[in-house]
Amino acid sequence: MHEPRQRADALRNADRIVRAAIAILRDRGPEASLDEIARLAGIGSATVYRRFGDRDGVIRAAFQAYFAEEVEPLVLAARDAADAGAALAEALAATVDTLAAHHGLLKAARRSGAFTVDIVARFMGPLGEVLARAQRTGQVRDDLAVRDLAAIVVMALATASSRDPAHRDPRRYLALLLSSLRPSGGDLPAPSGGDLPAPSGGDLPADGLPASYRV
Repeated sequence: MHEPRQRADALRNADRIVRAAIAILRDRGPEASLDEIARLAGIGSATVYRRFGDRDGVIRAAFQAYFAEEVEPLVLAARDAADAGAALAEALAATVDTLAAHHGLLKAARRSGAFTVDIVARFMGPLGEVLARAQRTGQVRDDLAVRDLAAIVVMALATASSRDPAHRDPRRYLALLLSSLRPSGGDLPAPSGGDLPAPSGGDLPADGLPASYRV
């Protein structure tokens, strides 16, 4: 009985750490320290290090937990919609909105490497069914993949900023990106197959582009 109890305690502690990290990162973003997270969780910093390795490990766990709890239900709900094309657009818009609303967490996730196209694509896998239905009905182009949808979310959120609390820029650029999903005469170039670079961790500078998108 001792070992199962230890495992249960460890799981409870991990959950408390993740909940504390989500709460603090939403308010303070990447400026939040591991010690602050540990204090809010009521757990010693040494326990946090043992469980997650370092501060970036805590941020990655917090971001993935948030994604699983807040974004995956939006993705799963889209599978039951009658209009696949509309459901696809609504799921992507809801995903952008909820992540933009947690700008501090999003910003910290960028800096820690937790917010990448390939990580987002893993959580958005269920949209593959919706995408296939939309393709069969001619609502979107045939050469799209779920990874393309994840890239659209990442690109739209590259414009998210604490100076835009209404999320006007992410919504505007998501609409522009969604307009490109409609069928057209030409084929898309083949993807590289490698990981795409994560966007910059900071707010947008004056020229409107994060550093990793400049040439």
